[in-house]
Amino acid sequence: MVITNTPAMLALEDGTQWSGYGFGATGETTGEVVFNTSMTGYQEILTDPSYHGQIVVMTTPHIGNVGVNHQDEESSRIWVSGFAVRDLSPNVSNYRAESTLHDYLLSQNIVGICGISTRALVRHIRTVGAMRAVISSTDTDPKHLLALAQASRDMNGADLAREVTCNEDYTWDESIDSQWLVTEQTRYGLKNRQPHIVALDFGIKHNILRLLKACGCRITVVPGTTTAQKILDMKPDGVFMSNGPGDPAACTYAIQTTRELLGKIPIFGICLGHQILGLALGGTTYKMKFGHRGGNQPVLFSDTSAVEISSHNHGFAVKHDSLPAGVEITHVNLNDGCVEGLRMRHLKAFSVQYHPEASPGPHDASYLFDEFLKTIIG
Repeated sequence: MVITNTPAMLALEDGTQWSGYGFGATGETTGEVVFNTSMTGYQEILTDPSYHGQIVVMTTPHIGNVGVNHQDEESSRIWVSGFAVRDLSPNVSNYRAESTLHDYLLSQNIVGICGISTRALVRHIRTVGAMRAVISSTDTDPKHLLALAQASRDMNGADLAREVTCNEDYTWDESIDSQWLVTEQTRYGLKNRQPHIVALDFGIKHNILRLLKACGCRITVVPGTTTAQKILDMKPDGVFMSNGPGDPAACTYAIQTTRELLGKIPIFGICLGHQILGLALGGTTYKMKFGHRGGNQPVLFSDTSAVEISSHNHGFAVKHDSLPAGVEITHVNLNDGCVEGLRMRHLKAFSVQYHPEASPGPHDASYLFDEFLKTIIG
């Protein structure tokens, strides 16, 4: 169903075009077009800084029926460059809703397109690969749009973490209902102690911070460009390396910081933090054809042979055969064999490519926050 009548066009850098109707802000926007297979959680996707510089296509056809609210935000703003859906719901039916999706995008000047064949578009992306694109609800001339798409920024070599990180240190105090967390502080002798965690912000999601707080941690968030010496001077019990957008190999400052921290303090990384840890350990990364984005990816955990259904958002990955001896691959994606987890026991460092903090879920991997506390306590 279409609830707007403003003609709009989504055009890819290979010349293919997809007609629809504009919603949200009126205008033009460029970015790498990617797709997400989650059936719920579109507001968390919109506000995830890892999507900075990307136009997100939702594979679920009906979007917007639960509206939006401030509680489900993963950051202080929308980070996607544009948003594409099949059917934009004309009604909002949720007691938590504070606004419609259309008004939410409009309030933050985000251009959207609806009424397009997202199924056909996603099949094209899966065949050809993620590529640069443009959405316009002001000028749908094909030549104009093709030129805009081809002139837009390439993800390869793009250091986008610098563009989303915080400007200065801050403390985090908000927690969450921790009933699904495994952690019980007294089990590890913490009692009233609050481990001090320094979180490197490469585009950190609020739910990661909420869960670290729910684990009983005292949290200081620092810019992703913070040096190892400054972090050590803060005398933390552990370092967390966050998710974020762009090419991990371009984050040379973070790779160097991680190398200098290895062996001196426990480290836990998620998503971009995982890739940076892999690079710091001597591995290499590569850009995937169309990445993993969704809440239904099966991952095998080698320690237990358990299969976890997990949430993903990454277009780069650590190359399996680039890792030096001694680096354990703890998690593997069962769809394509992609490296999903690393560990160096003697350095007290581990990471996962996927999102154990996923909101609205799934929560199969919540034990990893528990493992971080175990690593800190020794």
